Amino acid sequence: MQLVLISGLSGSGKSVALNVMEDCGHYVVDNLPSALLPQLVSHLRGAGYQRIAVAVDVRSGASIAALPRQVEALRGMVNDLRILFLDARDDTLIARFSETRRKHPLGDECSTLGEAIAREREALALIAELGQRIDTSDMSANTLRNWVKDFMGLEAGSQITVLFESFGFKHGIPLDADLVFDVRCLPNPHYDPVLRPLTGKDGPVIDFLAKLPEVGQMVEDIYGFVASWLPAYVNDNRSYLTIGIGCTGGQHRSVYVAEKLAEHFRETARVHVRHRSLK
Repeated sequence: MQLVLISGLSGSGKSVALNVMEDCGHYVVDNLPSALLPQLVSHLRGAGYQRIAVAVDVRSGASIAALPRQVEALRGMVNDLRILFLDARDDTLIARFSETRRKHPLGDECSTLGEAIAREREALALIAELGQRIDTSDMSANTLRNWVKDFMGLEAGSQITVLFESFGFKHGIPLDADLVFDVRCLPNPHYDPVLRPLTGKDGPVIDFLAKLPEVGQMVEDIYGFVASWLPAYVNDNRSYLTIGIGCTGGQHRSVYVAEKLAEHFRETARVHVRHRSLK
């Protein structure tokens, strides 16, 4: 049996993720108190269900605090347990609630929306460390769907999946990054009027950066660090590692470096590349 637990901040996209699970053939349960998880698994196994996805979050009240203990018990009940935690920046969550005009689950007349989000983030702090964390701050719903599909497409085995995620520091560091490398010290194609409208995936920008020794040295240094420590993440039973590569705007240098690193690692790991700041 496969069990996917989906948790995270209100407004971070849990409904989108749960819909993906349902579309993929999972039996879906939303807003289940964590104390009922073992009973649900036992009942659905007896009914013949093999794939289940359950959303567990602060809507279930104080019982959410017991989820870390429930996870340990669930590992002995199912063959494949995956945990997905969706997160987003406070300003993004506030904007989403303002657009939908929905009430926050912890909101009341005595507190602001920002205070309710802060209480929720504190209540879910331990749960955020249990599984794969995805920062949905700058994602469209369609992009999130693709990320969830990538996550669910993982196959059991010794290979780890490495996600290289380019981003722009001016838009904020991605919350889901396990490692972050800053490449803003490299020469910036943005200052060349011809290269400015292009990206790190375009030939002229690639040619410009490939000719610079310091760019090649940066790629090799990051590759050496990640390659040296990747076995430690594998030994820690990690199946997914997100590596953020950041430059100022996320258009040129970080995109190029992320693509080059992905090329280096494709023979030794399952590799995905995402460019957060590209339109």
